[in-house]
Amino acid sequence: MIVVAIIGILAAIAYPSYQESVRKGRRAEARAALTELLQQQERYMTQRNTYKLFDPADSSAPFKTYVGNSIGSATYKLKAEKCPASNGHSPSERECVKLVAVLTGADPLAGNLSLTSTGVKDCTGSAKQNNFRLCWP
Repeated sequence: MIVVAIIGILAAIAYPSYQESVRKGRRAEARAALTELLQQQERYMTQRNTYKLFDPADSSAPFKTYVGNSIGSATYKLKAEKCPASNGHSPSERECVKLVAVLTGADPLAGNLSLTSTGVKDCTGSAKQNNFRLCWP
């Protein structure tokens, strides 16, 4: 009975740590996918003089639109949209693109991750206010 109690205590301590490690790995995978997608977008820009806007459901997108092994088990779905307006100027898709990794599961710390072609990094989770380095170290 003592052995079962010790195993239970160890599992109660280890399982949350394991879950956080998995979430960190998925965040790292999403950051890598966003960086790779930005490189592909830059290549697309040099060939066509515009960035390609798409959403995860767009089957005509020339880029991978998910993070993971398959679309069905994707931890994040990728999309490209226009950059938000700043200083009264709304940039077109010829000037800037915002890439977003939309979370499909639960990660309240990071939420959605985003990266613009101008280098602006962001996230929508609670880490944005408390510890931004959880989203983009």
